[in-house]
Amino acid sequence: MGFTLLSVLMFLSTWFVCVSGTAPFTAYTNDFIDPDYILVGNFGDQTQAAQASIMAWANELSLTGPWSVIQKPVTPPSGDKHDYMSWAPYWWPDCSSVGNTTVLPDEESIWTTCPYVQHDGVFNPDRLLVNDIGRFSNMSEAVLYNTIAWTFRTSDRETYEANAVKYLRTWFIDTETRMNTNLAYGQMHRGPTGQKGTATGVLDLHSMTKVASSVLILRQGQSTAWTAELDDALKSWCREYAQWLQTAAIAVSEGNAENNHGTFYAAQLAAVKIILGDLNGAKNATDNYFKKQFLEQIDGKGEQPLEASRTHPYHYRSYNLAAVITTARIASYLDRSSHPFNLTTNGGATIKTAVDYSMTISPATSSEEEYTSEIYPNVAAVAAIYGDSDGSYLNFVKDGYPDFIEEPFILWDQPWAQDEKSM
Repeated sequence: MGFTLLSVLMFLSTWFVCVSGTAPFTAYTNDFIDPDYILVGNFGDQTQAAQASIMAWANELSLTGPWSVIQKPVTPPSGDKHDYMSWAPYWWPDCSSVGNTTVLPDEESIWTTCPYVQHDGVFNPDRLLVNDIGRFSNMSEAVLYNTIAWTFRTSDRETYEANAVKYLRTWFIDTETRMNTNLAYGQMHRGPTGQKGTATGVLDLHSMTKVASSVLILRQGQSTAWTAELDDALKSWCREYAQWLQTAAIAVSEGNAENNHGTFYAAQLAAVKIILGDLNGAKNATDNYFKKQFLEQIDGKGEQPLEASRTHPYHYRSYNLAAVITTARIASYLDRSSHPFNLTTNGGATIKTAVDYSMTISPATSSEEEYTSEIYPNVAAVAAIYGDSDGSYLNFVKDGYPDFIEEPFILWDQPWAQDEKSM
């Protein structure tokens, strides 16, 4: 039996009554949220639980902010803590050929003495010691949820507004705490030949898309806390960073990557260009992706061969799809007459084809149950864009995650409130 819009709305309204509380905090892989949709605020009663989670997440994140690159306990090779720094997550020390292996050197000596080797998909826990990547992620999430919460016009809206602005200032603007405009020490490879940043480090700032959404909402919502002076300062930062993204050898290499790295690069560059007001530059970034990497990323049945070949294929399918959907949403925002979700790869597949295929694969097949929830925002996004006339997307999410109605993505990814303007 088909699902009408009214029947789905009635289902969701009933579902909301049966569900209480808020969803536990989770950082969604990637997203770009149309500021016009948020500022109109016509969300519907079925999003009340999602709105509650957004405010709860904003409050929770604000307990640990603000965040800055200077908070890390390790200094980059440059000697300047304002330089962003992270260690390649899958690289491990091999000290078997270093001197007396019965007594390993102290931790810091290991970083410069032992060769490092890659074990794909196996996280080295000491990567969290530096954790600029975690700080940036928390900052972008906190900015996004505080900004959206500000639009709800509750009694705490000024607090949410002040929080969002404070976090942006701390990371990008204030002299004492701002990040330098490069990722030269991102995902560094350690070892005796020196500590060098790699192209994959550009991926670390993929949440710039959330920052861009937030800044657009603050601008268009005429935030009094987000002043013209602050806006100009952020534009100055983005101008320098965009120059680095487009000229540094490791950044250019990342932009040419054929897999998820190339997808995230396109979305990130477009986001930075949007903040700058360079909409043509942003459109060039998304156009280049859809004319290049996208064409080979999805085969005829919807598989993503480059992601499926990884040690965590279930995770990487959802991971790349989140970036593809985000890039398409940015393209739609930049040109309302464009149809990125209708584009096909050389294999004849659309974004929908890839999501539909990923829904047929159990995470248990590759022992990836911990990544199960990563697919749900993608499924909801595809339902919002292509429609869900038979309720298959709704049932998939509901069956796998009964409390899905509490998730913030329901506010902007729900297929039961948005129109199909991106088609």
